[in-house]
Amino acid sequence: MQIFLIVLGALALIAILMYNSLIGKKNQVENIFAGVDTVLKKRYDLIPNLVASVERYMEHEKDTLEKVTQYRAQAMKPGISDDQKIALDAKLTAALGSITVAMEGYPDLKANENVMHLQRSLSEIEEQISAARRAYNQAVTDLNNAIEMFPTNLMAGWMNLQRRAVFEITVTERQNVDVNALFNR
Repeated sequence: MQIFLIVLGALALIAILMYNSLIGKKNQVENIFAGVDTVLKKRYDLIPNLVASVERYMEHEKDTLEKVTQYRAQAMKPGISDDQKIALDAKLTAALGSITVAMEGYPDLKANENVMHLQRSLSEIEEQISAARRAYNQAVTDLNNAIEMFPTNLMAGWMNLQRRAVFEITVTERQNVDVNALFNR
């Protein structure tokens, strides 16, 4: 009877440790995503200033500026899912990259102190977003591994934990930017 109680106690301890580990990983993913959200919010707050500053110089980039504004508005809506935020972030990153490259072709715009400050601020935020994405992707990978690996997969199934999506760059973001095409639209 003592052996049975010892085995039962050990199994209960293992179950508690697995449960707590999975909860910790899930909460870490949520916490880091909140950090990503904070940095993305900083980016969204900068965008109206950037668009207003470059709008008059970049009339032929009007479509891109409108897309940036549209993506920002969509991302600021309450209640959108994490997956939707990830998808909008990828689109917005690509559009902002196009604007940054196109801005290089405007000497007056490059000389404008406000625009240069905005561009530096945006670069800094992009670096923060990149770091936050890496931290988020690591936390998601840890959680996904725990959800899929034995024996924690049994506990994760019982807890209804689902795999999370990582931030991935799109196929177009992997391609080199054709600067010539940006200026010959």
